[in-house]
Amino acid sequence: MQNINWGIIGCGNVTEKKSGPAFNKVTGSQLVAVMRRDAEKAADYASRHNVGKWYNNADEVFNDPEINAIYIATPPSSHLEYTLAALQKGMAVYVEKPVAMNAAEAQHMAEAARTYGGKLVVAHYRRRLPMFLKVKELLDNKAIGDVRTIQMRLWQSRKPALVTKDAPNWRTDPNISGGGYFHDLAPHQLDLMLYFFGQPLRYQGFSLNQSGDTPADDHVTGSILFANNTVFNGSWCFNVAENENMDRCEIIGSEGSISFAVFGTSVTVKVGPREEVFEFEHPENIQHPMISSVVGYLNGEEANPCTIDEAITLMKIIDTFTTN
Repeated sequence: MQNINWGIIGCGNVTEKKSGPAFNKVTGSQLVAVMRRDAEKAADYASRHNVGKWYNNADEVFNDPEINAIYIATPPSSHLEYTLAALQKGMAVYVEKPVAMNAAEAQHMAEAARTYGGKLVVAHYRRRLPMFLKVKELLDNKAIGDVRTIQMRLWQSRKPALVTKDAPNWRTDPNISGGGYFHDLAPHQLDLMLYFFGQPLRYQGFSLNQSGDTPADDHVTGSILFANNTVFNGSWCFNVAENENMDRCEIIGSEGSISFAVFGTSVTVKVGPREEVFEFEHPENIQHPMISSVVGYLNGEEANPCTIDEAITLMKIIDTFTTN
């Protein structure tokens, strides 16, 4: 097995617990360097996480001969630039979601990966969590018969509890995030739909800025028709009262239903009068299972757990839902 030596570009809040420590918990994987433009914060992160090297310039990461894989955890506006630079250097890339600002940038990444023969994985890590593997198992085994429709609602107040609190909040600056809270949270949800139901035939939607509190749209609605004739309807609203917060996905089949919160820890299955609830505890580092699969893929031991082509499809859906 080749040892995968990682460099992180953008060691901010998302890497503190969700991902960063997991790179040292996978056999054949090691986090050797971190980079952040703020040198003091980069040094502090390296000290607290026992990382041997830190940089405040991305070029130093790309030119470090010890590093052969890059984890890009910056805001989306710089994903394309850093992905292209890493691929040109012959490095493998694991890039945060949303993969890019839009589908055109994601397509550019895919072309670069093909040109340089590089390996590129997108961090849709919920695909590897036991909770969602259980949902996929239930669907594959037709536990609720043939799926007819999926109804998804994510309604949150103007400062969603689901979002890491950064200052300033780049997530509501479309020039940095590509949009608003929808672009930060919905990729988790929509990627699971692609993972569960496969290729979409067509999709449509719209968005608007109802509250005017930020430059970003705060209300999005969209529908997808999948190739198996399953119909998805989604509603995302980020301007409701706190007591109206909701995170619910209902998958309705010919014989029953599966329901869960994408950002929750339980799955409920109802078939006739019978109801069964499956409870889960996510890993301490929630990206640990995904990072394990990424290392396996980089070493040729398993398939790519989330390809750039899948992420392009996701970005096309997001663009359609939010481009009016």
